[in-house]
This record gives sequence, C-alpha cells and structure tokens, in this order.
Amino acid sequence: MLNSFIIAICAFVFSLLHAVWRTLTSEPAGLAVRGQSLREAMEKLTPRQLAVKELKQRFLKALQANNAQEVLQILHSGKLDIDTVLEVEDPSMVLASYKQGYWLPGHKLENSWAMAIHVCMMYNAVETALVLLQKGAAVNQMPNGKTPLHVACEVSNSDCVALLLAHGAKISSLSLSGHTPLHYCITRKSVDCAKQLILKGAKVNMASHNSDEDTPLHTAARFGVPELVALYLVHGASVDAVNAFQETPLMTAAFWAFDIKEQIYSEDHHLVCRLLLDHKADPNLQEEDHKTALHKAAWNCDHILMQMLLEAGADSRAMDINGCAPIQYVLKVTDVRPMAIPELCCQLLLNWNAARIYPPQFHKVLQSCHDYPRVIEVLVNSYEHLKPTKKWSTAIPDDCYKRHEDFYNSLFAVCANSPRSLLHLTRCAIRASLGGFCHRGVEQLPLPSPMKKYLLLEPE
Repeated sequence: MLNSFIIAICAFVFSLLHAVWRTLTSEPAGLAVRGQSLREAMEKLTPRQLAVKELKQRFLKALQANNAQEVLQILHSGKLDIDTVLEVEDPSMVLASYKQGYWLPGHKLENSWAMAIHVCMMYNAVETALVLLQKGAAVNQMPNGKTPLHVACEVSNSDCVALLLAHGAKISSLSLSGHTPLHYCITRKSVDCAKQLILKGAKVNMASHNSDEDTPLHTAARFGVPELVALYLVHGASVDAVNAFQETPLMTAAFWAFDIKEQIYSEDHHLVCRLLLDHKADPNLQEEDHKTALHKAAWNCDHILMQMLLEAGADSRAMDINGCAPIQYVLKVTDVRPMAIPELCCQLLLNWNAARIYPPQFHKVLQSCHDYPRVIEVLVNSYEHLKPTKKWSTAIPDDCYKRHEDFYNSLFAVCANSPRSLLHLTRCAIRASLGGFCHRGVEQLPLPSPMKKYLLLEPE
C-alpha cells in the first residue's frame, strides 16, 4: 500500500512539472491573446448595465462640477436613485474611514464608495447639496465609514456643515474608525465648523471610540491649532484629559512640536502649550511609561518649550519607567537633531536643578556627544571636579579628537588630579547654595552680566 502511495505521488509531481514546462514553452503572443480575451469577457456588459454605468459617470461629473441643473435632470429621469453609491477617486481618503488593522500599512487605497451628498461635501458643492437634501437625500449614511458631516468637517467647509445640521445631521455620529465630526476639525479653517457643532451640543470631552481614546482637545493639540484649543477650553474641555496611553493634550503638543521629516519646530504647537499651561495644565503628569511633557520636549531638544515647562513648574528630575530623567533624553538625541541647540537644553535643565550625570558613567556622555564640545563643556562645568577614567579616551573617536583637539586638550587638563580654578569653585559653591533656584537666583545677584552667564554655565 505504501508503494502505491509513493507511485501516485510521483505521478502527480511528474504531471505538474510537465504542465509547467508546457506553459513556459508556449508562445508569449498566444498568452497575450488569451489574457486579452479574458479581460474583454470580464469587461463585457449588457446594454442596460453599460447605460447605468455611463449615467453614474455623468452624475458623478455633475456633482463634482457643482452642476445642480444637470443633477436635477438626472434625478427627474427616474433612472438613478438619489442615494446611489458611487465609486469616487479618493487618494487622500477624505471619504473613507476604516478600523485599525483593516489593511496593510504599505497598501494605498485610491478609490472610495460614496453617495451623492458625500461627493458634494468633498467638492464643496453647496448648491448641489441643497438640491439633494431638498429632494430627500439621506444625511447620516456612511457607505465607506464616514457620514457627510464627517467629510464636511475634514474639508473645513462651514457652509456645508451648517446645511447638514439644518437637515438633521447627527452631531456625535461615529465614523468607522470611532471619531466624531469634532475630531475631524484639524485646521484653522475648520474652527467655524467646530463652533457650529459645539453650539448644536457636540461634546468637547467625548473620547474617540478606538484604541487611542483621544478627545478633540488631544486632536487639536496634535495638529497644533491654537484657535481650536482655545475654543475647546472656553467651552469646558478638560485640560488634563488623558487618552488610552495616559497622555494629556500638553504631552501630545510637546511631542508633535518637532517635525522630524522637515527638521523644524512648530511655533503653533508652542502656542498650544502656552494656552494649556495658562489654563493650569499640570506639567508633571506622567503617561503610561512615566514620561512627562518635559521628557517629550527634551527628546525633541526643544529648548523653547523646555523653558516654558520649567517655568510652569515641571520637575527636571522626573524619571520615566527606565529611570531616565529629561537630561538623559537630550544626550540620547544630540547627534540626530541638527536644528537643535542641545547645550542650551542641558544648561536649562542644570540651572533648574536637574541631577548631574553619575561621574563614573560620564564616558557615556562622551560616546553620544563627542562631536558637540559645547554640550560637554556645560556638563563638565557643573561639577566641582571630575576625574577622567580610562574609558574617556576610548569613547572619543580619533578623527573627532583631531577636529576638536584644542577643546579636548583643555578638557583633560582641567579634569586632571589638580583642583579646578578658584573662580570655578566659587561658581560651584554659589550654584550649590541656590539649589533649585539657581536660574532665578543668579538673575537677582548684584553681578555684571558676564559673571551671571558664567554662573549659569554659559559655554565659552
């Protein structure tokens, strides 16, 4: 029986190989002809189907052109339902909304399903939309995951929003991704849309029904729209609301204030943070990994935002779940933030009582910041004395040492076994006595400006 089974398997494999060989040796032209005829067969439609297809294309073009008269003529013919679902080119996914994990990240969808009223919202065709609504078009359907109101908010058309609200659009309907229309207000142009929704009763603290659980305030903070943030705060938005990751709007704005792709800092996000702090946002709240807003600003080397947070009471010694304080975050990203001023970030933190790097581990600073002498200078000058170890020289690449030879010669000279200068020791004594009030205390001392800069670790 075993022999019979083996013979059957061999026969199957032989047949399969023979079929593959015949396919490979057949004429390419023949293949092309067969493939072409197959496509023709698939595309062949009955006259009635072809007429319906052509009518839908005509209807879609009229909607996109805001041709209300043409739309009325098609509807009066009775050959097309007012809520017919159309296939529309939608590479930006204005019409579509999906649940997380519904498609591969690398797959880009080009078309979406939509009804006529959705297309009017997408193309700001207000006149045609009014005609459709007067004829009884459905106002709360979502063939591809969004209602017309979601689409109108995403394209920031306040006239369309007003029209839909006047015809019974639901203000808190959820898209397939779990967002309300208020979550789709993400630009300055959409502020009027948000105002109308709020006046109709939209809840400014309603979290999205998905794994993020962001409030509209989180969304406005992420996209850096100060006008929306101010609007939500005035209408009772919780300034310290947390999402599923325990992130507050302040943390969200602090993280997104730096555009990694463009390598620029956003003044709008800074303004958002200023508004949130002025409304008593707590800068020391921690998300699920125990990071504060200051950790996120430090990760971006955003010295403007770091100073704002420190002046608002942010704890410069707060540690994340891995035991890292904000100053460690600055040191980690110094060499990947070309637009940043990392030495100023370190200066700020040390002047606001940040803990210094543990001396036996100082070689790690040299490993990550060896090409940034000003950063090393600020850190070294915060110690009364710092003794080098054997790991120091191996942490600095030879080519880097040659580029900054004068600096490193000076560094090893002052960090020798002999004590530092009396001036430096005086600086350390004053800083130690001021403690956490160093930044404010130095400014009040009756000293000349160069001396104040020296006390505040200004690199030379």
